[in-house]
Amino acid sequence: MSDIKSRVQGLEPNCGARDIHEMIKDTENVYKSLVIISKRAKQISVDLKHELHNKLEEFAVNTDTIEEIHENKEQIEISKFYERLPNPVLIASDEFSNGEVHYHDREEKKF
Repeated sequence: MSDIKSRVQGLEPNCGARDIHEMIKDTENVYKSLVIISKRAKQISVDLKHELHNKLEEFAVNTDTIEEIHENKEQIEISKFYERLPNPVLIASDEFSNGEVHYHDREEKKF
């Protein structure tokens, strides 16, 4: 997962217009391309969320009182880093347009 974080550092975090013909050049179908991108985005989202929770668990302090809240500067920096990452859909769209997403079609049953 760390390779994804390093590759998306230069990626624009704002959404922009996409060329639809470029998007469908491999699949020849808009909906198929969107399904592939959305499934990859979900994988990225789950992986990043799992990684973030694992890193933040290192700072977890179990206390019984609600009033004791400790702010850790490292914890805040980690959270801000993950907030600055582009949306998983933007990452998946970039990967798909660069040909980095591998997919296969299920064989359709013919009756």
